[in-house]
Amino acid sequence: MLRLVLRAVLVTAAFMIVGCSSRPLPKYEKPIARTHFQQVRTTAYTHTEADHLEHGRSTALGGTLQSADVRSAAADWSRWPAGTMFRIVETGEVYRVDDYGWALAGTNTIDLYKPTRGSMNAWGVRRVTIENIEWGDVNRSLAVLRPRNKYRHVRRMIDEIEDRYAELHRPVEQPPVAVAQAEPVQPTQAEPPRAVAVASTTAPRPNQPPLTPFRASTTR
Repeated sequence: MLRLVLRAVLVTAAFMIVGCSSRPLPKYEKPIARTHFQQVRTTAYTHTEADHLEHGRSTALGGTLQSADVRSAAADWSRWPAGTMFRIVETGEVYRVDDYGWALAGTNTIDLYKPTRGSMNAWGVRRVTIENIEWGDVNRSLAVLRPRNKYRHVRRMIDEIEDRYAELHRPVEQPPVAVAQAEPVQPTQAEPPRAVAVASTTAPRPNQPPLTPFRASTTR
């Protein structure tokens, strides 16, 4: 009985290896420009799908698939390196790239993790605008991928990362911050000078006789 079980396991493993080696890679797409905002095609996946059962809730980075404040996403790491964080403008949801997949290698599609089949089906396929909040680490991506280079989709990502290594290390320019211009201050008109009345020093005081010229006394 034990031999039959072992034989069945070996046959299944061999079938999976042959299937992976003969499975065609997705059609290659030219990488889109690395900008702060991008228009991308998105799909959805969940951990209970048949091709994800062997991984369960584990991500390619060794963590656990997340669906809370910062959610998990899978992508080609030569377009969005491991650790890239982005926000979907239309929904406000924030995702971090911590996974990859066979059908994503060489494409500009991002696969969004959903905790249930219902939420996965509800998302379907959508083209959205993403804001790249933080770009991931290319060296970390290579460190994870190189030990797995026996898989063709992994080799495709490694080859493209190495071809675009300098480009992927250049910082992405942030959009200019709009500064509100102050309205010009209109000059105020100066008030005309007010007339100031100056008392005359020559006018005689009322009810007093006019002054007579002073003469020094000659009798002393």
